[in-house]
This record gives sequence, C-alpha cells and structure tokens, in this order.
Amino acid sequence: MEREDDFQKRKAHLKNLNDRELKQRFWELVNSIVDPLVEEARNYTSPSIERSVLLRMGFSGPEAKALVNLALEKGLLGHGAGALVLNAAHRNKLGIRETGLAMIQGNYWNYAT
Repeated sequence: MEREDDFQKRKAHLKNLNDRELKQRFWELVNSIVDPLVEEARNYTSPSIERSVLLRMGFSGPEAKALVNLALEKGLLGHGAGALVLNAAHRNKLGIRETGLAMIQGNYWNYAT
C-alpha cells in the first residue's frame, strides 16, 4: 500500500509565515512536546534516580545511598538529592563533595532546601 503524498496540503497553513514566525511556531511545538516531560521530571522521582544523580556528581555508591536514605528519612527526597547537596554547598560556600560527606554525618540539612 502506497502512502498518498499530501505534503502540499499539510504545509498550506505555514506558507504565509515568515522565518521568524516559522521559528516561533517550531519552538511552540517543541515546548508542547517537552513540557509534559519536564513536569514529570519535576514531580516524580525515585531513590534509584536520585542515587544516579549523586553518582554523576562524584559520590560513590554507598555515599549516594546514604544521602538518598537520609533525604527519604527527612521527607526531602522530592526536592532532589543532588539539589539538596548543591543548595547546602552554595549556602555554606563549600565544595559539593565536601558538603555531601558532611550531610552523611548529619550536618547542613537545615541548609538543604
């Protein structure tokens, strides 16, 4: 079965748009596709996702697990474990790894959110 070539019909609504308007339309369509994915990422996470983020931030597996477990215990995992460490590091003007290791010891959690 051959597909009917209807490209000319499908692009008719775009023919009166200039380059700027076409570019704007493109980004509107891209955002309409990506926005639900971004919203999903903002609202839903899991311990495995958060451990993965921490691993990419330079923490070892056991360190990442400890940070995630502490964030879970404190009811803060929804903020994102990496974001918690990053916030505490910025507020204390310390390195990320240094801050995360201190958080495992129970420090800086009041600066994490």
